[in-house]
Amino acid sequence: MTAAPQRVKRSTKITAKTGKSIAQTAAGGGKIVYANRELSWLAFNRRVLEQAQNEANPLLERTKFLAIVSSNLDEFFEIRIAGLQQQKDSHGGESSMDGLSPSEQLKCAFAEIKQLVKEQYRCWHELLVPALTKEKITFKTAAQLTAAERTWVQDYFTKRVQPVLTPLAIDQSHPFPQIANKTLNVIVSLENPDTPGAEMFTAILPVPRILPRLVQVNPEKSGGQIFIFLSDIIKFCAGSLFPGYRINQACAFRVTRNSDLYIDDEEAENLLKRIEEELRNLRRGAAVRLEIESDIPEPMFALLCEQLQLSPEFVFKLDGPLNLVRMMSLSDLVDRPDLKYPAFTPVELPNVRVATSIFAAMQERDILLHHPYESFTPVVDFVQQAARDPGVLAIKQTLYRTSGDSPIIGALIEASRNGKQVTALIELKARFDEANNIKWAKELAEAGVHVVFGLVGHKTHCKCSMIVRQEADGLRRYAHLGTGNYNPKTARLYTDLSLLTCNPEITADVALLFNSLTGFARSPDFKHLLVAPFNLHSRIQELIATEAANATAGKPARIIAKMNKLVDKVTIDNLYAASQAGVQIDLVVRATCCLLPGVKGLSDNIRIRNIVGRYLEHARIFYFQNDTAPLLYCGSSDWMTRNFFRRVEALFPVYAPDLRDRIISDILPVELRDNEDARELQPNATYLPPVRKEGEDSFSAQKFFMAAAQKRAAEQIEVVS
Repeated sequence: MTAAPQRVKRSTKITAKTGKSIAQTAAGGGKIVYANRELSWLAFNRRVLEQAQNEANPLLERTKFLAIVSSNLDEFFEIRIAGLQQQKDSHGGESSMDGLSPSEQLKCAFAEIKQLVKEQYRCWHELLVPALTKEKITFKTAAQLTAAERTWVQDYFTKRVQPVLTPLAIDQSHPFPQIANKTLNVIVSLENPDTPGAEMFTAILPVPRILPRLVQVNPEKSGGQIFIFLSDIIKFCAGSLFPGYRINQACAFRVTRNSDLYIDDEEAENLLKRIEEELRNLRRGAAVRLEIESDIPEPMFALLCEQLQLSPEFVFKLDGPLNLVRMMSLSDLVDRPDLKYPAFTPVELPNVRVATSIFAAMQERDILLHHPYESFTPVVDFVQQAARDPGVLAIKQTLYRTSGDSPIIGALIEASRNGKQVTALIELKARFDEANNIKWAKELAEAGVHVVFGLVGHKTHCKCSMIVRQEADGLRRYAHLGTGNYNPKTARLYTDLSLLTCNPEITADVALLFNSLTGFARSPDFKHLLVAPFNLHSRIQELIATEAANATAGKPARIIAKMNKLVDKVTIDNLYAASQAGVQIDLVVRATCCLLPGVKGLSDNIRIRNIVGRYLEHARIFYFQNDTAPLLYCGSSDWMTRNFFRRVEALFPVYAPDLRDRIISDILPVELRDNEDARELQPNATYLPPVRKEGEDSFSAQKFFMAAAQKRAAEQIEVVS
């Protein structure tokens, strides 16, 4: 592991030509306004819920969106709510950008979450369950089963469930058990039938993760499909686990715990070992949420709250299945293509695939891939062919997240065994992928790969790969630079951009980036890449300032930026100043956005939208008009303080004229044209559908890109043939 860069200087806010500070010029001398980060993220999750509520979406896809809402809330509690609670407990903590204390943020967040969860379960009960029932996809509780179905369920429990359950009594000799994070549990109230009411007993049934939470009843039976949740099966059959006792009440519950890692890189002598230890500790992290069925008796409820040390605001009594994340599997269990999105296979571009090698194709031209509309295969080919190409001498690769059966990992191992020098920069602290990345780090190291963990105190989040190849005229570098992870599975679900290039100017910077990560570099001089924590933040501020200066001078000035999150205060203030100078600014921000557009005197010239659709919008694209010489960057970084200063990020320029034109003319305008999946952020931090002009048709950017990719592939086939 290398030392942290020294004295990384944070950029300062720009000011207008008048010399006034932003605070003086904003909103006619009024206060600068920001959206709250936590509430902005919850507004995004509400947008996801809208997709579950939207009857225009295929029914089984709507159940997936409902599951995503729950998955997002899980992470929100594990990280954001847990963090706010810690700040509150440590002498109040710092105020947010919008001036709220941690206590105030928790209060506001919980009010919004309670309403969001209420609407989520209303969507389940009133919209999805009736619609599924009409399609003969029925969900039943134990009480709703027929006699034959009860027999099947009891047999299923006896053969498949009971053998792996371990009842845990709670009494003087059996302390309250450790409840693992986000696991299903059933708390049971028992009594002796010989002395009813004399004494009550309590036990807990932890449910192993290996058991499916959604069970199809009698799947061999023809006709419609009947499903029951595993928690209902266990509650119905739990009596067999307590011979001689009678069950009075059984309730399912689930605990969410603080899941943030607390590791000081500089103090950790062995980072890999320390993270392994910390992952084990996460199972015992402080509880931050209790989800429990609404009919739980008061004594059982009080026991859980006392043992988990949770106050009432952290408890959610739910009328329905506790973990709607499990609805994600329904689409796989139901073979109904008519209830899913039409199948789409990412297209293979013939002018890439027909080349004798990916390197030959890259020598002809830079290659731009728009995922998932265009296949991720060339990126995999890039590493796999390098592993087998006798001319390749070295491979350098960053890995933040990848799939469980990653062909990239396999190719790196193969390359090392083929005698090539292989270096992998693995981010051990990629949230929720820590265990996977530890596994990959060990396997790669055992195969002879040089495994390193980047800069101390910084997550390595950049997406880049470099090949050094011996050719007739000497050594040549080839690089892949992307906006998304090296994960072929998510590349079919996330919208991202990939650039494959052997441009010597760009690849020289990529080589410098890798050398900075594996060796020592206090202040590397990147000529073309914008790299955090070195020059990215300062350069972005300079580019925004240039647009503001151009607008003030009466020159054309425009900023178009697409990202996942916009949170950095300095950047937001500079965008406000640019708006006041007359710069036209269009932002596509998928999730959290702390900038408020359309505020009179502050952000009149800023428009912000997000797009929530079939695919997760993940690409980061940044366009600056720069008078007559537009600048275009893509890469891994959002505009967040953590990305600018606590991560290693890389934005890369797109120089090839045809690729620049494609992004500027064919990708960004399409995103701004969407009126179907897009919503526009309002000055009050709410989202509304774009206002359509009279006679304007519905338009989805994602549907357009699917059709455009197929058309582009067909046109290339004609040229090749």
